[in-house]
Amino acid sequence: MSVCLLKTRLAAGSLLIFLLAQTGRAQEPSASLKQADADYRAGVAALSRNDLNSALADFEKVVHLEPAAEQGHSALGAVLIRMGRTKEGIRELEKALAMKPGDGSAQMNLALAYEQSGEAAKALPLFAKVEVTSKAEKLVLPSAVLASYARALAAGKQFPAAVAKMKEAVASDPRNAELQDELGSLYAQHQDWANAKQAFSAALQLNPDFAVAHLHLGIALQTTQQPGALDELAKASQLAPQNAVIALQLGRALAAAGQDEQAIPILQHALEIDPGLTAATYQLGLALQRTGSLQDAVPLLQKAAAAEPKNAEVLTNLGMALCQAQQAKDAVPILQRAVALTPENATGHQNLAAAYIQLSQFDDAVVQLRAALKLSPNAPQLHYNLGLAFKMQDDAADAIPELETAEKLDSSAPEAPYVLGVLYMQAGRYDDAARELNASLKLRPENGDGWATLGSVDSKLDKLPEAATALREAIRQLPQQSDPHLTLAAVLAKQNQPAEAAAERKQAAELMRTNMNRQRAEVASNSGNSLLKNGKLDEAIVDFRDAVSYDPNYVPAHAGLAQALEQQGKTVEAAAERQKAAALEKSSQ
Repeated sequence: MSVCLLKTRLAAGSLLIFLLAQTGRAQEPSASLKQADADYRAGVAALSRNDLNSALADFEKVVHLEPAAEQGHSALGAVLIRMGRTKEGIRELEKALAMKPGDGSAQMNLALAYEQSGEAAKALPLFAKVEVTSKAEKLVLPSAVLASYARALAAGKQFPAAVAKMKEAVASDPRNAELQDELGSLYAQHQDWANAKQAFSAALQLNPDFAVAHLHLGIALQTTQQPGALDELAKASQLAPQNAVIALQLGRALAAAGQDEQAIPILQHALEIDPGLTAATYQLGLALQRTGSLQDAVPLLQKAAAAEPKNAEVLTNLGMALCQAQQAKDAVPILQRAVALTPENATGHQNLAAAYIQLSQFDDAVVQLRAALKLSPNAPQLHYNLGLAFKMQDDAADAIPELETAEKLDSSAPEAPYVLGVLYMQAGRYDDAARELNASLKLRPENGDGWATLGSVDSKLDKLPEAATALREAIRQLPQQSDPHLTLAAVLAKQNQPAEAAAERKQAAELMRTNMNRQRAEVASNSGNSLLKNGKLDEAIVDFRDAVSYDPNYVPAHAGLAQALEQQGKTVEAAAERQKAAALEKSSQ
């Protein structure tokens, strides 16, 4: 734009003629002035060849020889801006306008420079002057100038005017896909998604390989929950595989669609392109957290929190990831910061309470849950959590009303009636306990402990057939637990079925023996692993062999023994143990 204006000015007269007219000098021009005129002409010629370095050198000479020559400052400023030296260019153009406020070329170039450097407030008055002048001269502003004017208006929150100006730019250059995309972006900023999608689609009709337009259309479709968003974002990524922002948006959209496994490698690629892209770091951390890869997720979320220490959402997710990793002690101060930043967010208090519960700081948990309930008094989950916290303190008197409220607020949730059933049973309120346990098990029948508890309650109520049915369902769901067999044996004895009762007691005894052996194998394996880490191979092998003798089906014992034998150089024996471990693991699936 600035090159075109400089050429037009030169055709109207040289710097020499301009200065002589300006100063009123009739005498022969000085050698300095003649040289400045020659340098100015050379600079304009260099600009016509797009030789910016030569043009810069020539215009710098002009300014040095004739510092009062407004044309020199205007031309030098325009070249500096085109070379990306915006601050220096602005200074020269400001000098030019101080000398000649009506210089339309300097006004336009300075307005463009202000807009590009984020100084929209300074750009707008200059654009307005340029527009008035162009209308007076019956000229049409170039589309690039209109687009810059529109961006300045948008930055000044003048959206209707910005859209109107961008439409003028589009009308001036209707085959320009980038202008259509910019128009769509303005609509998107104003939440006018229908027109935004129309403009992005128009841009893609003009240029089907326009990656950014695919990106913007994908975001618009995603925001309005319309189909095709992922296709558009995938197309953008295909067209611009090294664009980190596009990779981020595609990864984020996949994660939002519940496709974390697909999102993870794309977000990792975004960080390979731009390691400093905090949003990608955060999104990757969340995806890894949701897929259970906490060891990888926590450092990423910590990095995101360090980059945005006042972002309560980031802090909250970091705190919850630490809780999931059983690091509640580290999570508490982070969740406290999140609560301090957003004290009116009930979820923040709830999350902090969860961390306190993990640390058995039940009084602190109760304080946070009560604070959350003040903000959201009808949230059933909060009442349930508070009731559970009271239960963990063996405070049934306070727990029961909270759990009853939770059940009233959400009768479709099975948790509150189940815990109520347990509390009523402990209080000897067997009829109430049976009612609540039955209600919970209708909502979630796959609850072996619930069936076992209901069996015990029905036995207390002498509902023996119902008790036997519940206990058999508990045994089906919990085949390795001995207690339901013992309770069922007592029920069968009451029903005068001694043989069946004896069989259940025998099964319970076998399970208790098996479970005891499993526990002994687990203890011995843990000891073996500790010895192995310390390089005590012989002692480790003894412990692993003990573990295998306690429970020949305990996979970690065979796996640990294989590792120890491998380090001892006994590769054949190690392979045999590894094969046993693999076979046992496969048979258990």
